[in-house]
Amino acid sequence: MRINWATCFITALLLTGCDDKTDTEKGFAGLADDAASYAQVTSGKRFVFPDDHGPHDDFRIEWWYITANLKDDKGQHFGVQWTLFRNALPRTSATLAHDQGWSNRNLWMGHAAVTSATQHYATERYARGGVAQAGVTAVPFTAWIDDWSLRSQPGASSPLADMQLQASGPQFNYRLHLTSSRPLVLQGNQGFSQKSEEGQASYYYSQPFFDADGSVTIDGKRYHVTGSAWLDREWSSQPLTANQTGWDWFSVHLENGAQLMLYRMRQKQGEPYLTGTWINGDGSTEQLDSKDISLTPTDTTEVAGHTMPTRWSVKIPGKGLDITTTALNPKAWMNLRIPYWEGPVTLTGSHKGVGYLEMTGY
Repeated sequence: MRINWATCFITALLLTGCDDKTDTEKGFAGLADDAASYAQVTSGKRFVFPDDHGPHDDFRIEWWYITANLKDDKGQHFGVQWTLFRNALPRTSATLAHDQGWSNRNLWMGHAAVTSATQHYATERYARGGVAQAGVTAVPFTAWIDDWSLRSQPGASSPLADMQLQASGPQFNYRLHLTSSRPLVLQGNQGFSQKSEEGQASYYYSQPFFDADGSVTIDGKRYHVTGSAWLDREWSSQPLTANQTGWDWFSVHLENGAQLMLYRMRQKQGEPYLTGTWINGDGSTEQLDSKDISLTPTDTTEVAGHTMPTRWSVKIPGKGLDITTTALNPKAWMNLRIPYWEGPVTLTGSHKGVGYLEMTGY
């Protein structure tokens, strides 16, 4: 089908360009497109901080991603999501991603959402690089698009130790103070996060230990909230194969202080690619693969014409984990140009806690 120019521009934030093929033919959002002209993800990278908090212009796609599981003073549950995506357009030898003005080859997209048990609102913004509409700096750390921002506080002991997060939409706004003294977590094999048996991968690290305090306003009503937040940082040039249609991703805060990240990459043919990371309270990690994990949807919700698995059984026998995750709001559909489901979940079973679930490609 022919894609109109507006859809092409937005989709280009996750693609190298625009053509006549549908997203289904490319895998989810075109993330399986050939990316030979960009830098490639290889094992053995040595992460350098604070530099790696900033942009990696030689790679095609990256994001700065926050989710927060929150409660107000009466115990009501809320969720907050904030994401900034950078996408590099195809380059020639005469263009560089860091060029200023309209010759800059970066496009930016922001997503923000709030979720309660009865409401879910999501909105998005777009910007062109090089003209001060959006960007990221490593020191002092600042990620912004228009007036949405994730910023280090002055005097912070490290760039991600003390941060301020804010965003707004027509029906909501939020402002959160995020603090953590815990170490960053390298996902996968020392930050090399494989996404398929064929070797597609991203560089991926997290800060899963944020404490959050601030306010959420929904439909004009303001709530003081506290809770836990999770930062993910990923960059790649070709994170999926053409056979992969989307993913189901979990971040989990367990009440005993441990954290858990899981994802399965669904495929048109064959079993999903399943992996994860068990994160101990001291920040040490254990990589998990498919033989360690049982991840099974147990109930679905019809939302926006899609059948979404909004309740899951998660078992990790080696850790004594046998839980059910239940969506706080099963209708948490991100009704954006590139739509997906994302919202907070609660845990029952062997462990109590909260988390976030993202599902794409349904």
